[in-house]
Amino acid sequence: MSVFDPRIDKHLISDQGEYVVDEVRKHWAATVSAVLELLGGFVVFLLAFVMPQVWWLPTLVGAAIGVHAIWRIFEQRMDRFVITNMRVFRVHGILSQRIATMPLARILDISVYKPLIGRVFGYGHFVFESAAQEQGLREIRYVGDPDSRGLTIQRVIAQAGLRGAAGRGDPTMIPSPVQPPPAEAAASRAEPAYDETHVTAPVPAFEPGGPSTGWDWLADAQRREDERLAQLRGEPSGRPARFDPDRTNTAPIDLPR
Repeated sequence: MSVFDPRIDKHLISDQGEYVVDEVRKHWAATVSAVLELLGGFVVFLLAFVMPQVWWLPTLVGAAIGVHAIWRIFEQRMDRFVITNMRVFRVHGILSQRIATMPLARILDISVYKPLIGRVFGYGHFVFESAAQEQGLREIRYVGDPDSRGLTIQRVIAQAGLRGAAGRGDPTMIPSPVQPPPAEAAASRAEPAYDETHVTAPVPAFEPGGPSTGWDWLADAQRREDERLAQLRGEPSGRPARFDPDRTNTAPIDLPR
């Protein structure tokens, strides 16, 4: 096996049923600057034939530039972004290897940025918003076919049932729909219909000389007022007339002087 192979399989949790959904390699555009640097180093190396007196200087400078460019190319080739059914992780590094992991439950949002030249050549950059601290997975650059791979991540999250519970820590916490009240309870809470045949208690009629009731005080007051007015007018007081609450007497009163 090549020393420059990141060996993704050894990082999987096989006993828990983890498997690779997609392994993302860097787009070739990520190595363009390194290739240009390598060509520049080759040009500097050719200057050794132009300046034979100091041939060693362009040779050393050109070799150093070429080695640095080749290192950058291998560094991009060793950088892998892996999507599994349980998490996403990034493996990068040549001699010393670094691994950054993020469970699917921690992913809150994924943004895809495609610059103009990226839209032309088919690459973009992923920006992850997660509930955890940044661990080297904040930005994944030079991802080939970013739209398709972004949908792959969304699909894996949806299949795992973690999108609705992201950030809450429990994928089973899914709100249940509101149930309508039972028909019996709704009928018991309904207001009774208006019954036109319902008759309230009648107002008791006034009977002179009868027992005093709660409705007689007004009739008694009216009778006493009539007797007092009769005495002031000098009229004989007879049997009081039947109480009429709507009776109004506007006759002038002749008071003695």
